[in-house]
Amino acid sequence: MTESLPADVADVLAAVLNTGSPVHAALRRQVPHLSVRARCTCGCGTAYFELDTSEVEPALTAPGTVVAAEAQLVTEAGEYPGEVLAFTQGGYLSWLEVCSWSDDIEVTLAAARHWLQPRS
Repeated sequence: MTESLPADVADVLAAVLNTGSPVHAALRRQVPHLSVRARCTCGCGTAYFELDTSEVEPALTAPGTVVAAEAQLVTEAGEYPGEVLAFTQGGYLSWLEVCSWSDDIEVTLAAARHWLQPRS
C-alpha cells in the first residue's frame, strides 16, 4: 500500500482493510501517513504505528482502543494457526498484531501474508 512500510505490514494491512466498509476506507486513507514505530521483539512481526494525525481524519470507530479489522489465518493444509488484528485508538491505526493459536506452526506477519482469510 505504501513504500514507507515494510512489505509484510503493507501487504497484511491491504488485505485486512480490503472491504467496502466505510471504516476500512477511512483507515486505508491513513496508510500512506503511517510509519512503523516498533516491532514486537519475539519475532512475530507485530507492528506498532506512528501516524501524523494532522494529515488524515479519524475513522468512525468506537472511542478508545478498537479491533477495526481482523482476519483468520488458514494454511494450505486447512489448518487455522492464528489471526491478524488491526487496532485503532480514537479512530487512528495504532498497531497490527499477529496472534498464534498453534504450537506446531510458526505464525508471523510475513507468513500471514499467504494465509489471510478476511472476516466480513
